[in-house]
Amino acid sequence: MRLVDAVYERINEFIKIKNMSMNGFANLCGVPRSTIVTMQRSTTVKLSTVQAICDGLNIELKDFFNSPLFARENIDE
Repeated sequence: MRLVDAVYERINEFIKIKNMSMNGFANLCGVPRSTIVTMQRSTTVKLSTVQAICDGLNIELKDFFNSPLFARENIDE
């Protein structure tokens, strides 16, 4: 999977954990919903966007990336 796809999947995991809608999650994190949705079609994601999501979730970047999704063998870029 592409790295940007792993980031998008991780966001979806947090949305499910928080039992929120995409809109509610975007508002919580202060990130436009369109930014999150366009990750599906994008080839990049800004680290500042991931940091904003972490700030909204009150977690560290290391916690965001602490997932099997980001294991080297799962990323093919």
